[in-house]
Parts: sequence; structure tokens; C-alpha cells
Amino acid sequence: MGERILPYAQQILQTREKIDATINREKSLYGGRVRLASFRSAATHLLPPLIAQFRRRFPLVEVSLMEDDPTAIEQALREGKVDLGLIPLPRSSEDLETWEIARDEFVLLLPPSLAHLSTQPCWQDLENCDFILLNYAECTPVVREHWQRAGQPLKEAYSIREDSTIVSMVSQDLGVAVLPRLAALPLPEGVEVRPLPVKLERSIGAVMLKTVLHSAAVFLFLDLLRGTGQFSQRQLDASLPITIADLTSHPSNP
Repeated sequence: MGERILPYAQQILQTREKIDATINREKSLYGGRVRLASFRSAATHLLPPLIAQFRRRFPLVEVSLMEDDPTAIEQALREGKVDLGLIPLPRSSEDLETWEIARDEFVLLLPPSLAHLSTQPCWQDLENCDFILLNYAECTPVVREHWQRAGQPLKEAYSIREDSTIVSMVSQDLGVAVLPRLAALPLPEGVEVRPLPVKLERSIGAVMLKTVLHSAAVFLFLDLLRGTGQFSQRQLDASLPITIADLTSHPSNP
């Protein structure tokens, strides 16, 4: 008789485990927390509408956000200070798991004196330009390598740490900048945006530590970033800008 009832007892235990897991999952959405870290341009333009959407859906989950550079974000993940990060990809760290969530195109920012350039500049249009580059390990080497692959000269007039300073310098006719679209925002009047002669993009990814057991709230926010699970049918006004160019709505954009 014991052998006959054993399968039923096992089913009861398995069901109880599922109930407990569901209860714990739900509890984490009533008073849980999600700690985010991101580099500046993604924190400014990608995350706020997503955080707002998440808070509307789960108002009792505490969501925090810190801005830092990608290396510091990786360290914060390892030290347990944050749960999820947004950083440029790829990353070579074996202890991190990453997912691409958006692509951000590099663009030319032209000063007023070069507003006459074609909506699709060629390399020859840029040969004699003074360039203002972002002094930032995640971007500048990529730009330099892009020019080298094309066999084109790149006259670096300024190397600046803050992207907002670069945009301001372009508006004052001090040179041409090459920036990811998100880093270029907001655009002042007089600054023209053009595509590069050959397209160049950066990948923006969500990242978390593989070895940490995260709460349901953290995984739900990851679903929101990826557009999966409960968030697979995101409304356009609340979604990640798959079309990041839409964020640069500016009269002079091509």
C-alpha cells in the first residue's frame, strides 16, 4: 500500500514547493528592490521611461539608480552594491552574464559653419575637419579604428571627458564631433547631425553577476530591459528606443 501512495505523496510535496516558490516570488514584488547602475547617456535617455513603467506595474518595489563608468559598474556588481548594470558591449569578464538591449549609432555633430554638408557626407568632406573626440575608453578607440580601417586621416583637435562639453564646443564652431546618438543629447540649436560615411554602432547591454541568486523583481526588470516575459508586448512610448534616432528629434536631423 505504501508503494501505491508514494507517487501521490511526491506530487503533494512538489505542489507544495511550487506554492512556496510562487508565494516567495510574489512577496519579492511587495517590498523588494532593484538596484541599477548605468553609464550616463543610457541612464539619462533609456532608463527613466522603463523605471516609470516598472514602478506603475510594481509600485511597492524599490528601484534605485546610480551613474558610473562601465568599469566601476562591473566592480559594483561584484561587490554586491547593485543588481543590474547597463554598459557598452562586449565585455570579456567570465563572471558576468550579458544581454544586448539596444544599439546606438555613432553620428557626426557638425558646427554651424558646416551645415551645408550633404545629408550623407563622404570621407572627402571630412578630410580637413578638426575633430573633438570623447576622451573615454569605451568610445574613442572605436572611432579611431573606424577611421583607420577606412584609410582616412583623423585630425584630433580636442580630447574631452564630458560629452556635454563636446556638444557645446561644436555649437561654438570649434570642430566636428563623433559621438553615439545618446551621448549627443540634448542638441543645441545650430548643431547639425549627420551619419558617418560608413555606419558604426555600439551595443548597449544589460549585465548581472552569474553567481548571485537574484530576486524575482530583478529578473522582472531584466525582462523589461529585454522586452521578454511579461514585457514582450511593450507599448512604443514605454519601450527601449529600438529606434534611438527618434530621441534625437531635431529640425536639422537627416
